[in-house]
Amino acid sequence: MDIDKKQTKIQLGEALKASVNNPKNKQIDSVVYLWNDQNTTLPATQNFEKTINTELLGHQPLLATVYYEGKSEIVEKKITVLNDKAPKLYSYKIINTYPHDQEAFVQGLEFKDDTLYESTGQKTKSTLRKLNFSTGEIIKKVTLEDQYFAEGLTIMDQKIYQLTWLAEKGFIYDLPTLKRTGSFAYNQSKQGWGLCNDGTTIYKSDGTEKIWLLDAENLSEQNYIQVTTNKSVKTKFNELEWVNGKIYANTWQKDGIAIINPKNGALEAVINLTGLRDQVTAHPQLDVLNGIAYNSNTNKLYVTGKYWDKLFEIEIVK
Repeated sequence: MDIDKKQTKIQLGEALKASVNNPKNKQIDSVVYLWNDQNTTLPATQNFEKTINTELLGHQPLLATVYYEGKSEIVEKKITVLNDKAPKLYSYKIINTYPHDQEAFVQGLEFKDDTLYESTGQKTKSTLRKLNFSTGEIIKKVTLEDQYFAEGLTIMDQKIYQLTWLAEKGFIYDLPTLKRTGSFAYNQSKQGWGLCNDGTTIYKSDGTEKIWLLDAENLSEQNYIQVTTNKSVKTKFNELEWVNGKIYANTWQKDGIAIINPKNGALEAVINLTGLRDQVTAHPQLDVLNGIAYNSNTNKLYVTGKYWDKLFEIEIVK
């Protein structure tokens, strides 16, 4: 037995319909469908139908437990749930420009009050930094062990959380001193890309379509959202930032920022930052846009990139 495979993609607002194929004509008593953690029990003659409204987007399983002739069998079908709206397209305006260390391979960027913290990558060169954003001065720097390639960071409850790329390990630091106080292991996600938090939950990207929701107490992966437009599921989300209830994310190798709904994964808008890289000093190592920092005290948004010698305060133009 299997689930009818005619419908594999569906947008929010549409009806999901399914039935069980029974090629051997077994005597089916009932079918229990499991969708979005809800069970629906139906007689064999009735098809499953549900309007999709608030579900998580992305690749989602529809399970059917088929009861027949004193037996049961579980069958599954993957459904791709798409958003019902295309992402909005925004532009930008440069408000201010500040100096930035051209040797910094930026992987994470975040404000705590008016102080900027930065994680830089590359083996033998990875660091955690405390910066004066207006002057570019490095107030304090911690260098990671040579085997680690540092990635994103986030700050919550006087702690800094920093990812590494392939070591399947993250580090915890005391915010005032930058002293390392612990570490945490990854679970189902095998890579570390970006981090942000909403004050309660930590969000972690791993290069796939998934953004993981981590328990702030033990950093365990509790669930995930999948970043999805009205047409497809997207991947390669790098540095993350929490901005007024949304996740802002760099997309690796793209000159833009995705604005993501953390409740269901909908990619609601894209800020097109084309041309920003032309404003920094050209040199052989110059690399991609990466680094988003929102100062909630001033409601100002800042961006930079890998080996960029400038930090930009930008305004989103809708």
